[in-house]
Amino acid sequence: MLVAFLIMLREGLEAALIVGIIASYLQRTGRRGWLPAVWIGIFLAMALALFVGAALLFASAAFPQRQQELFEALVGFLAVGMLSWMVLWMRHTARHLKQHLAAALERSFRSGRHQSWALIGMVLLAVAREGLESIFFLLALFQQSPNPLAPLGALLGLVTAGLVGFGLYRGALRIPLGRFFRFTGLFLLLVAAGLLAGSMRALHEAGLWNHGQQVLFDVSAVLPLDSPLGTLLAGIFGYQPAPTLSEAVVWLGYLALAAWWLRPRSLTASAPPTEPTSKLP
Repeated sequence: MLVAFLIMLREGLEAALIVGIIASYLQRTGRRGWLPAVWIGIFLAMALALFVGAALLFASAAFPQRQQELFEALVGFLAVGMLSWMVLWMRHTARHLKQHLAAALERSFRSGRHQSWALIGMVLLAVAREGLESIFFLLALFQQSPNPLAPLGALLGLVTAGLVGFGLYRGALRIPLGRFFRFTGLFLLLVAAGLLAGSMRALHEAGLWNHGQQVLFDVSAVLPLDSPLGTLLAGIFGYQPAPTLSEAVVWLGYLALAAWWLRPRSLTASAPPTEPTSKLP
């Protein structure tokens, strides 16, 4: 439930920031009449994300056992890739997000007779990207760590993100978004490492990966998987009491690569993003 909540809180807040910046820019430039196009883009993006999620869920239910394991592995790999890209994108783009969006909006309004379609498409792509990332990540999480409370956590995270985004847009709320995205990014990278190890395990169960299957250690007597703490750690970080060599290699290798990606390159590059960090313009 906690991971699903954080996923939707982060993804929803990213989408809310983008939409809030667009709406604020329209108001400042006297284009308030274009706000309905923003809402159309939001609803279309949500419908697209829900359609893709439902289609994948129903399609996977009809697969035989081996194909289900393969599907689980592929969704896990895709979710890890999307999440890694999301963390890197926010790290390198958040500082200039306002300027990039303002320039894109001006280009759309200079495009001639199709300004409304350009604006709808811009909002659709921005929100749909966050929505599809959430769908794939949640689907992988639900498949590898079934939890009846996970959908509730996702819903609470989305509602919280909407309320926080509205508070930022209205100027009634100020929070250190730079620190928030940095903390949640590091946390979700740990979750992604667990999903990656679980995807390797699913590949083995599908009969497509049989290398490095020797068990490194077994702590099931100390911390069994069905214990409250074991279940919690499995749901958050993909904990396994008897990991195999291949699972340990991809888990450690992914975190090492992520640490290399996120290493401070200079004092300027490692500084937290300044726009937007506390409230929307």
